[in-house]
Order: sequence, then structure tokens, then C-alpha cells
Amino acid sequence: MENYDSNSCNTLERLYYRPIEAALRWCNLISHETQILDTMGAELLPPTGAFPQWPCLRLNTEKIWSAIHDGELAYGRDGKTVTQGETVRKDRMTVKHTDLRVWMQKTYPDQKPKFLFDEIERSTHPAINVDAFRALQADRDALKVRIDKAEEWAKATVAEKNALRAERDSLRAMVGRQESPGPRSETTYLNMIGAMLAMLLNPRPGRDSSAAIIRELVSNYGDKPGISKASLENKFAEAVRSLQADVGAYPS
Repeated sequence: MENYDSNSCNTLERLYYRPIEAALRWCNLISHETQILDTMGAELLPPTGAFPQWPCLRLNTEKIWSAIHDGELAYGRDGKTVTQGETVRKDRMTVKHTDLRVWMQKTYPDQKPKFLFDEIERSTHPAINVDAFRALQADRDALKVRIDKAEEWAKATVAEKNALRAERDSLRAMVGRQESPGPRSETTYLNMIGAMLAMLLNPRPGRDSSAAIIRELVSNYGDKPGISKASLENKFAEAVRSLQADVGAYPS
């Protein structure tokens, strides 16, 4: 079942009005309509002093009658439009909703009574018509969509930047924790390199295994720091693993 559209009509709106009915709506006095009409009786204008709390009621009624008499506002008989100048008994004279709206827009553009204009029209500056307002509203909505997308992109970019910055700081911390070899470790490495260099410069038969090389190094340089069977075996094993990790193979 389709939902009823409450915006399809205005509850204050009629197809046509007598001048006093239009005037009291213009003054937003619809809740007092019965009181006003009962007080007026057959009078065309609110009696002077009858409604001192609503001074605009009589004035607005006079404005509508004046517009009818001056030919500015089309009129009719009991809701049916007649030819301009045709005689109509005043108690049967009416103005159509559409004609009243056009006259109000032209003559009193700053006046936007609820029974003639919707909420958008009443909140729009008189210099801007409804079509222009809706076009501006559409532009605004499109711009808002673009802004929302830009904000999402900016948030994602900032998040990515923060993640990279955190990774950078982590790497810096890791590098900062890498301590240089102390004097004792450096001496050990230098002794090993020096002993190996001496062996390379003086080749001889029988150096066909790590064990043979370690025996010779300990025999010739065992008095140097780091030159011991256990230390050499450990460092040789680490060296082999390091080479295998870097090049994937180690010569047999």
C-alpha cells in the first residue's frame, strides 16, 4: 500500500476565498477564523476597534479589496472567475488561490503567508525564485558529496602517512639498538682475519677441512684472544650460515 504524501497539499489552502478569509490567513489567524467571521457577520471589513489585538487584519482585508477594485487582482463569483468589470454582489465575491498567490508575489514579495507558500518558498529571499533556490540546493548537495569524498581521501592519506611514519620510527629504533662491536670483540675478529690471511698467503697441503684449519690456527695463534678451538668452531659455523643465507650455497 502506498504511503500517503502529507506534503501534496496545504491544510490551510482552499481553491478560493472571500477577501476576509484570505486576510485572516494572511495574518496567520486561521485558529480564530470562527470568532472573526461571527463577529463580522455580514460586514465586508472587520469593524473598527473590533480586533485591537490584530491591527493588520482590517488593513490586509482593505488591501485585497483595493486590488480587486483596481483590477490588480482577478475576482469571481462563489469561486468561479468572471470577466473583469462584471458586477458581482460583494458578499459573493471571491478570489482564487492561484490568482491571490501571483498577486502576493508581485505586490508584496516580502510577504510569504503559510497558506500560499511552502516552507522552502517562505525561507527563500524574495530576489531568488523557487527554481533558482532548488538549483542552488542541488549544487550545494553535489558539493557536499565531493567534500565528503575529499574528507575520506584525506583521512585515508593521513592514516597511511602515520603508518609509514610509525614504521620509519620503528626502523630507526631498531638501527639505534644495533651496537658496534666492543674492543674485545673487534680484537677477536681482527685476530681471526689476520690468522686466516697468513694461512692464505702461505698455502700448504693438508688444509682440506674446517677441523684441519682450526687445528693449525690454534697451534700457531692459540695465545691470541679469540683463537681457540671452541671460538673458531662457533664463528666458522656462524660464517657458513651467514653465507648460505646470502648466496644460498657454500662451497664444499
